[in-house]
Amino acid sequence: MNMNLRPWAALTMLCAAAVLGTNGCSSLKTPATADVAVSKAAVDNAASADGAEYAPVEMRLAREKLGLANKALAAKDYELASQLAKESRADARLAQGKANSAKAQAAANALDSDIRVLDEELQRIRK
Repeated sequence: MNMNLRPWAALTMLCAAAVLGTNGCSSLKTPATADVAVSKAAVDNAASADGAEYAPVEMRLAREKLGLANKALAAKDYELASQLAKESRADARLAQGKANSAKAQAAANALDSDIRVLDEELQRIRK
């Protein structure tokens, strides 16, 4: 009787491993899908912040990596999709940061210019 149980035990173990392997893959799908979605939002936010104008290289990289992440997700390569999505998100955040910084710098320069003009006017009036 023990001889008959061993093949069934091996088959049961094999089936259990297959089920666990399948569940393991699907458990990677949800985080990868979420990573891609969050990265898409980051790319959209960077684009809204004029990232393409102020940080074109970073925006191009963010978009390319997001596209590759979507392809990896479609190919069910969830680890690669997640990694590419995270890289895309980092590039998008850098682009947004550069855009925000450039805009702030432009505003500061305009303010400096206005102050200079007012100072010149004040000096002219005092003479």
